[in-house]
Amino acid sequence: MAETARRPDRRYGNRPTMKDVAARAGVGLKTVSRVVNGEPGVTPDTERRVREAIDALGFRRNDSARVLRKGRTATVGLVLEDLADPFYGPLSRAVEEVARAHGALLINGSSAEDPEREQELALALCARRVDGLIVIPAGDDHRYLEPEMRAGVATVFVDRPAGRIEADAVLSDSFGGARDGVAHLVAQGHRRIGFVGDRPRIHTAAERLRGYRAAMEDAGLPVDDAWVSLGPTDPERVRGAVEEMLAAPEPVTALFAGNNRVTVTAVRTLAGRPRPVALVGFDDIELADLLGITVIAQDAAALGRTAAERLFRRLDGADEPPARTVLGTTLIPRGSGETPPPA
Repeated sequence: MAETARRPDRRYGNRPTMKDVAARAGVGLKTVSRVVNGEPGVTPDTERRVREAIDALGFRRNDSARVLRKGRTATVGLVLEDLADPFYGPLSRAVEEVARAHGALLINGSSAEDPEREQELALALCARRVDGLIVIPAGDDHRYLEPEMRAGVATVFVDRPAGRIEADAVLSDSFGGARDGVAHLVAQGHRRIGFVGDRPRIHTAAERLRGYRAAMEDAGLPVDDAWVSLGPTDPERVRGAVEEMLAAPEPVTALFAGNNRVTVTAVRTLAGRPRPVALVGFDDIELADLLGITVIAQDAAALGRTAAERLFRRLDGADEPPARTVLGTTLIPRGSGETPPPA
C-alpha cells in the first residue's frame, strides 16, 4: 500500500510576514519591501531569491497596513435589506463594478429588515475602517451614523432615504410608478382596485400607497378601506389579503402589488381562478415576460451605480450639500394588467 503523503505543517491564522521572507532569502527587511513594492535598488539575483522565498512561503503583501498609512482602506461597505431578494442582485453588482473601477473592495451584508441589525452591521463596517457606506435602510433613525460621517465616512442611502439626518440618497420614483400602474388599470375600465403592499413604516411602501391613492383620486374613484392591505410580505399574509379582497360582496377586479414578493404570491393566488383579475406589480420579476405579468420596472442596477458614483465623488473630495436623486420607472404591459373587468 502506498505511503500516505505527509501533510505540511500548517498554522492556520498565522500568515507569513516580510520578516519570514527576509529570513528565508537571507536579506534585510528593506530589501524585501523594495521587491514587494517594485522599487529599484535590488540586484537581479537578490530579487530572484526574494521572489522564490515569497512563492515558497505563500506570502501576500498586507495591503490593509499599506493603505492605512495613506489614510484610506480602499474598501466600501454595502448594507442590503435581504441578500436573497432578486432585486438586490443587480444593485449589488453595479456597486461592486464601480468600486472595482476605483480600486476598492466591496464588503456587503444583510440587515434582514431589522433596524438594530442594520445599525450593528453599519457600525461594524465602520469599525473595520471602510472608506464609505452605501445603506438600504431598515430603520428610520440614522443619527447613530452622524459621528462616523463627521469622522470622514462617506455615506449614501439607496432605495430609501435616511431618517432624521441629512445625507445623499438615490431613490426610484415609487410614488410616480405606482400612480402610473394604477392609472393603467383605471384606463382598462377597472373601478375597484386593490392595493397590497409592504409594512407602512417602509418609505417605498408608503410612497407606493400614496401613488395608488393619487391615481384613484385623479380618476374620481373612491377607495374602500377593505381594498388596501399593508404588512409583512410573507406568502401567508399576502395570500390572505388577496383572497379577502376577492371574497368581498363587491370584490376588486384588479390588484396593484407593491413589490416583487407581493407580485409572486398574487400570481400564485390568482392562478386558476374562474374570474379573471387584472394585476400590475411594482418591480419586475423573473419569468414575468413569459408569464405575461404587467409591471412597473425600476432599474436596480442604475440605483446601485448612481449611489456608488455619488459615494466615490464624495471620497474624491466633492464638498456640496446632500442631494436626493430620483430615478424614473417604466410601465411594461405584458397582458395581466390589460385584462378588462368582468362584463
